[in-house]
Amino acid sequence: MVEIVVDSAACVGAGQCALTAPQVFDQDDDGIVVVLAGAVTDVSAARQAAQLCPARAIAVTG
Repeated sequence: MVEIVVDSAACVGAGQCALTAPQVFDQDDDGIVVVLAGAVTDVSAARQAAQLCPARAIAVTG
């Protein structure tokens, strides 16, 4: 099972996640990453976004 975990305290709001995988991630009103419901369907995009995150605030396991 794939799990996407975000560390909202570490997020700097760069938005690379939402740009790279808009079907998986969005940003709240403060620019902090949020995982969209049902987003685990695109694991490849989630992994790429995690690698591009400048704050390393995203982890994809499984």
